[in-house]
Amino acid sequence: MEVPSSRLSVLVPADGPERSVRADGDYVVYWMLAQRRTRYNFGLQHAAMRARELGKPLLVVEALSCSYRWAGDRHHAFAIEGMRANQAALAEQGVAYFPYVEPAPDEGKGLHGALAARACLYVTDHWPCFHMPKWAALVAEEIDVPMETVDSCGILPVRSAQKAFARAHDFRRHVHRTAFESLQAVPLEEPLELLAEDSSHSAGKLLPSAVEDRWPATDLGAVDLGALPIDHDVAPVASSPGGQDEARKVLARFIDSRLENYLSRNQPEAEAASGLSPWLHWGHISPHEVLLAVADKEGWDPSAIEGQKATGKREGWWGMSAPAEGFMDELVTWREVCFNTCQERPKDYGKYDALPEFAKKTLEEHAKDRRPSVYSLEEFESASTHDPLWNAAQNQLRREGIIHNYLRMLWGKKILHWTESPREAHRIMVELNNKYCLDGRDPNSWGGIMWVLGRYDRAWGPEREIFGKVRYMTSDNTARKVRVKNYVAEYSGNGQGSGSLF
Repeated sequence: MEVPSSRLSVLVPADGPERSVRADGDYVVYWMLAQRRTRYNFGLQHAAMRARELGKPLLVVEALSCSYRWAGDRHHAFAIEGMRANQAALAEQGVAYFPYVEPAPDEGKGLHGALAARACLYVTDHWPCFHMPKWAALVAEEIDVPMETVDSCGILPVRSAQKAFARAHDFRRHVHRTAFESLQAVPLEEPLELLAEDSSHSAGKLLPSAVEDRWPATDLGAVDLGALPIDHDVAPVASSPGGQDEARKVLARFIDSRLENYLSRNQPEAEAASGLSPWLHWGHISPHEVLLAVADKEGWDPSAIEGQKATGKREGWWGMSAPAEGFMDELVTWREVCFNTCQERPKDYGKYDALPEFAKKTLEEHAKDRRPSVYSLEEFESASTHDPLWNAAQNQLRREGIIHNYLRMLWGKKILHWTESPREAHRIMVELNNKYCLDGRDPNSWGGIMWVLGRYDRAWGPEREIFGKVRYMTSDNTARKVRVKNYVAEYSGNGQGSGSLF
């Protein structure tokens, strides 16, 4: 039941000594920062255990800021749907839940300090990128009790390597060396079952009056996105609601009807990709739950990899069927190498200057090459290029908050091809991805953008204009490799729409 020590840490404030647990406090707070779910959640599990140890009730706090960059209707709607699902799940299990949607910039300041005034300690999630580390550190300074952070990011503890890997092959060897040990401790399916039965809802009754007066809990059923000071230009995706219940439906669909076709996932017409990335990004589903569902489908358990040599090979290592092997490589190797980079390079994981030296050198050498076309951010955003396939990918992003996984790479490569400089291409990719993608601002988003420009890759030949030795892609070659006619027809036009076109 104990969370592995490799996933635990304490944020020590820079302004003084470690805080001490307040034994006579009224409750333990779990701040649902990145892992926004009640199932298979190491953070919630640790908070429940700490509450049980102290004989105190648990208070779950889930807040949504309006102040982060790219805050908009699409991201807010997805997050709030997740909050509604959590509220229902926690009410069913008798646990006090405090939801807060910030109505104006900085209105939430002071909330955690006020909550901590009556708390024994704080527990929250470790997440290695975007605003999460900064927010956790700021709250650790604000409160007068310990801030314990818990890593539920992936199958491997995110700190397990303690170095950044330049290539996916090398990280895959690390996966092979450590996966069996990591899988000896998986999060509990229902961590709240650890709580003492007599603590039901009592934390909510103990909320300080200063909190209830200054920051009343948000009525999640009555949130008006239009009244919030966020970007209203990017519509929610009606066909992809947020929340752990929806995430489990997407997982079940993948296991039942798509996993067996996974090796065909590069074909836009094939229903093979998992489609789970938005829910993984928002913490509405655990990578452990995904792995366990695949394992159950395959009749697999970790004993299949005990003693396996760390080969770094993509296929045959897990001891699953070929489609499941392909998916496991994506779920563990490719997903978690991006977390590794964010963890080990916290200051520059997404910056242009953090590219491999070969990539920076070759792109700089070709920075002044004549571009066949040059488009502005606005032209890219409105899908107004000369290329129907690229426009279709951008339209899918605008409408559905995703791009088909293979075409997402083409999308980035052509932005590099059609901008005045590689630095400008990087800027445009970051802006469009993080504004429109439901999984934007995720370690995998940063990793994908940087991969377009050479990260996790090697020098490729022959050397080409603009790209130099960075991997090259064209729409014509893509159309020869995968069937795109129906995809282009489906996503023609430049309206955002409200979701799926079906």
